[in-house]
This record gives sequence, C-alpha cells and structure tokens, in this order.
Amino acid sequence: MRLFSTLAVKLGTSTKTNDKLEALEGYFAEAEDADKVWVIALFSGRRPKRTVNTTQLWEWCRELTGLPGWLFEESYHTVGDLAETIALLLPEPLVGLGQPGAGQSLAYYLQQLASLGKEEESVKKAFVLRCWADMNREERFIFNKLITGGFRIGISQQTVVNALARASGAEASVVAHRISGDWDPVVTAYSALLSGEGGGSELSRPYPFYLAYALEEELAALGLPAEWQAEWKWDGIRGELIRRGEALFVWSRGEELMTEKFPEYQAFKDLLPVGTVLDGEIIGLKAGAGQPADDGQPIPAQLPFVVLPFAALQTRIGRKNVTKKHLSEVPVGFIAYDLLEYNGEDWRGRPLEERRRQLEALVAAAPHPLLQLSPVIPFDAWEELTTARDGAREKGSEGIMLKRKVSAYQVGRKRGDWWKWKIDPLVIDAVLVYAQKGHGRRSNLYTDYTFAVRAGDQLVTFTKAYSGLTDKELAEVDNFVKKNSLEKFGPVRTVKPELVFEIAFEGIAASARHKSGVALRFPRISRWRKDKGPAEIDTLEGLRKMLELYGK
Repeated sequence: MRLFSTLAVKLGTSTKTNDKLEALEGYFAEAEDADKVWVIALFSGRRPKRTVNTTQLWEWCRELTGLPGWLFEESYHTVGDLAETIALLLPEPLVGLGQPGAGQSLAYYLQQLASLGKEEESVKKAFVLRCWADMNREERFIFNKLITGGFRIGISQQTVVNALARASGAEASVVAHRISGDWDPVVTAYSALLSGEGGGSELSRPYPFYLAYALEEELAALGLPAEWQAEWKWDGIRGELIRRGEALFVWSRGEELMTEKFPEYQAFKDLLPVGTVLDGEIIGLKAGAGQPADDGQPIPAQLPFVVLPFAALQTRIGRKNVTKKHLSEVPVGFIAYDLLEYNGEDWRGRPLEERRRQLEALVAAAPHPLLQLSPVIPFDAWEELTTARDGAREKGSEGIMLKRKVSAYQVGRKRGDWWKWKIDPLVIDAVLVYAQKGHGRRSNLYTDYTFAVRAGDQLVTFTKAYSGLTDKELAEVDNFVKKNSLEKFGPVRTVKPELVFEIAFEGIAASARHKSGVALRFPRISRWRKDKGPAEIDTLEGLRKMLELYGK
C-alpha cells in the first residue's frame, strides 16, 4: 500500500506527462502482480463497490478523535474533502487497535474491503480502524479515497497504456485493446491480462476509441477539401455496438457495459452479421424527414431522423428497469460512424474511405429506424462547410467532425487526421447569488457558484458553475464573498447580488426539478462582466425564449 500511495501522490502533484509516465513505469517494474492489476483497474474506471459509507467513516473518526460534531464539520468545510479531513485529524500513532499486518499490499486492502459488503457494521469498523492504525497519514488519505469512491487522479488512460507498453514490450495499441472490456481485478492475473488471455470475454471485448482534438486553426490549413470527410457531431454517448457469437453487446466510451440499458438494440442482433463492431453515438432518435433552415431552404445532408436532446437520454440511462413508457417516449438509436471489425477481422488499419463503403452496405442491409448511418455532409469548398455548420444547432448537433479520408482508426486522442469543429456555445448574463468552498486545492476558496437571472423584481436561480475563472479572478471573487456574505447555510454563503458573469452552455432543456424550469448542458463561466451591473443581467423570460429556440 505504501508503494501505491507514493505513486498516487507523485501522479497527483506532477504536471508533466513524462514524469507521470516514468512514475507509472517504475511502479510496474517494482510492484507485485496483483497490485499492478488493481492499478490498471483503478486508472481505467473499474473502482471497487462501496461497502463502507461516508457517515460511518465520519462517526468512527469522531469517536477516535473525541471532536464535537460542529468542529469536525467545520474542519471538513475548511479542507473540502472527507478522506483528507479524516487523514489529517486521526492521531499518530493509533494505539491499541491491533494491526492487520504491516506492509500489506494494495490488493489485500481492496479485496478485504470488497468482502465486507454483507458484514455487520461492527466488523467493518474493526477492519477500518485496524487499517488506519497500520498506515501513515499519506496511506490513510489514499485508503479513505478508495473507500469513498472519490479516488480520481488527473492521468489519462493513454498514459497508463504507454507505461504498460514500456513495461511489457508490447505495442501501445495492443495493450489498450487487451485491457479493455469486462474483467475482474480480483480474479484476473497480470500476465494473463497483458497477454490478452485474461481481459474478460473475447466476444464482448471492445476496441479502444479514436478521439479527436478541437480544431483551432483555419480550415484552409487542412489542405484540399476533397481529402476530408465531414459528418455531424452528435450530443449523445459515444459507444460501440458489438455483434459476436450469438450475442450483441453495447459499450460506452467510459468502458461501461450498457447492453441492458438499451433493450431495443437486441433487434440489431438478427440484422448485423456475426463479427461486426460499429463505432457510433448512442442517442435518442425519432423518425423524421429532415428540418428546414430558418430561410426555408434545405440544410445540407437532410436527416431521416430527429435527434432528441441529451436530457431526454438521461431519463433512460439512469434507470435500472426500462419500462414500455420509456421505450416509447425516448427511443434510443445508434448513429454508426465507423466500422472497426467485419467478418471477425480487425478493419481499423484500413483507410476510412474503405471502412465507410462497407459501413454503408452493412447499414443498408440492416434496415431498422433506430440504426442509422452517420450522414456525410457534401461540400466542395471550405466556405460551404462553414455554412453547413451554422445550421448545426437546428439539427440537434454540436458541430462538425472532420476526418481525413485515408486515415486509419487509431487509439486514443491523436492530432492530424480527426478534428472536432464545435459550434459556439450559447451564453447568458447572470448574477452570482450563492457561493460555496471548493474541494482539493480549492478547499480554502469560494469557487462553487450559483447564478440567477431577473424575473420582474425577483432573482431566480437557474444554474451552478465551477469553472472558467483564472486563479487571480477566483481570489478576487473569494475576497468579495467573504466581505459581502448575507447569510450562511452550512457551507453555503448568500452574497450580495452584484457580480455579473457571462455563463456559456452547450444546450438547454425543460426541467421540472429547477425553479427556473430549465436545465443547462455543461454550464461554465465564459467571462466576468465587470462592465455590467446586476440591473443589466438577462431575464427568466429571455432564458425561456432560448428554451423555445434551442430546446427540444
């Protein structure tokens, strides 16, 4: 555990990718095989199930420290992270609690935690207290993060893949594929995983996704338009549809097996040939015949379907049991982008043009309203593509994807062959009304904000935002909050409604859960409007007008 906690601290404090890569490479060279498997699992999103809740940790720490509840709560609000608060408050050493055995491995602690699921609270408490007694402060912090499910470190999966490739001598693309899919770190051996023999079922194993960078240069810098394929960028869940053996599997980009969430996809099993893997978008779809532009002229690449907003998709993906009502109200379709496997053969190394031709033939031979081909946008000049992009929001699209026609399907985020060219976000001016302290390195600053718009002589809250300001601006706002607080509700402060900010967001949808009646998609602060006062902010009427124009 000590070796892992040292690694976690190095990764959490380093800002350079090469330093993180070297730290991981060193860990894989030194750690036990069982621990290596757990590290791969943790950094690829396979976190263990929570068997001890935060309230229990809170109470056990209070008992050990003897702190009154109000002081523990104040400490937590100051630190901003429960796992770190407990690690800081626990005395060293903890005497008389017994030892689980000095120097236990990461795998030991995680497997023991997993086995506590059905145990009585007294058994869970005894184990956690013994672990705290055996650990230094750094180890306790990491251990607590693993318990609470809050273990997140700013490291890409590609960096982990690259470190494993160096350690194993295999190609990074091969390693990425082998550690994908549905596998259990409790029963999977490190050697089997890296050799491709232990990464879950071969039938269900997905391919790593190819990701695009945002286009920041002029279109002309890409070269000749004829060398590129343009498609719409949809706001759903990137996924893979896998038809192998006698089954069909659905994976999200986050490597979550989501087959059970979309029962309508089972109809594709009899339509797609065995040995087929499609890359595409999981998204709410309804039958349609394209939508006219504002001037009545057709938008390029008319659509045979209508895209539902992401908010509609959320009503489906969060449910364990999907009813007939959900199936009828939010039918979830699959817009196919690419062909990764055909007749059981890996097609990723073939040119996009070849993959596209076969994809078109596959979808045409599998007629189903919920299985759609991603439309290619016809254009001969970059100016035409710019015009098409201007109509993206009316189609329910986030913008345009640009793909070089000769490109292979690569692994991870790469520059050069695939670009995403998103439309400009929607914006609205609002006033800050509530503030709360952040977490981690921002735990001593008020950085979590709630904003409001005007409704007559009232202010109506409509969104929260946590990002978009510089460190200097955060310090300025924090100073304002501390000097201009009106009321305090636990960690939340009501502040004088004087600071105006421009809030940017990707989409808007109706919401019965919010007083304003709307919910925003990816809200963030785009700029501090020091040139405006609270009387100049936007209105609730204006916000609802945006819902009429851009909501679904």
